[in-house]
Amino acid sequence: MSALPERSLISNQVRQALVEDLGSGDLTARLLDEHAEVEARILCRESAVLCGVDWADEVYRQLDPTITIDWRAADGDPIAPDQVICRLRGNSRSLLSGERTVLNYLQTLSGTATVARRYAEAVSGTGVKILDTRKTIPGLRLQQKYAVTCGGCHNHRVGLYDAVLIKENHVRVAGSVAAALAKARETAPAGVSIEIEVESLEELKEALAAEARRVLLDNFEPWMLKEAVKLNAGQARLEASGGVDLQTIRVIAETGVDDISVGALTKDVRAVDLSMLFV
Repeated sequence: MSALPERSLISNQVRQALVEDLGSGDLTARLLDEHAEVEARILCRESAVLCGVDWADEVYRQLDPTITIDWRAADGDPIAPDQVICRLRGNSRSLLSGERTVLNYLQTLSGTATVARRYAEAVSGTGVKILDTRKTIPGLRLQQKYAVTCGGCHNHRVGLYDAVLIKENHVRVAGSVAAALAKARETAPAGVSIEIEVESLEELKEALAAEARRVLLDNFEPWMLKEAVKLNAGQARLEASGGVDLQTIRVIAETGVDDISVGALTKDVRAVDLSMLFV
């Protein structure tokens, strides 16, 4: 599993989320006795994979550190319909003021983890790694990439700063696959991964001739992927991308590629159905 983001980063993310929701204060919470203490529980209404525990904890740590949370599941755990994932106790105003922010984190990150688990299970036994992409919800990239690993998939580059991925437009500007690779090797910091996207078997041959070590096969049909694996003969790490969903991914995995990148892990997320109920 990818490392959980640093505590200071989680704290900053939650602080911004609370400012967004609370602003100058929770007007509706004033209806409640400011001293009343209650018990509550968070229920999951469907099958899912849990993610977001640390963000939920941080919400109440910032709002009211006297609130206690007893978690009945951890990040990466499967959750059944109507399962209680945690019990909470504390000031009623504080619990309600933090409710939506807590649920937003849990339902979104659990949604990402749940989709990732489905893709991981779809290629079980093939040895293929399922990779995420940069197609994330703005402001939630690190959270979603962590959730991807909770679901059993893997992270690609985090952003434009930690790896080189030469896409079709870069190749066009550079003039050729070989020229783009040469420029990348000249400019990339030492130790940084360099990957190049190709759109045909001919471009793959050019990339291999230029000693590419990672190649992204963009929108290759399964028969083309099989041919690419033969041409490659273990020279480079091959990643398939494009036209990937739960119906096609097993066929793609069985062509012999090393990795499959899936934008849907983070792009097409449906929030998991969660509720907080006072007992």
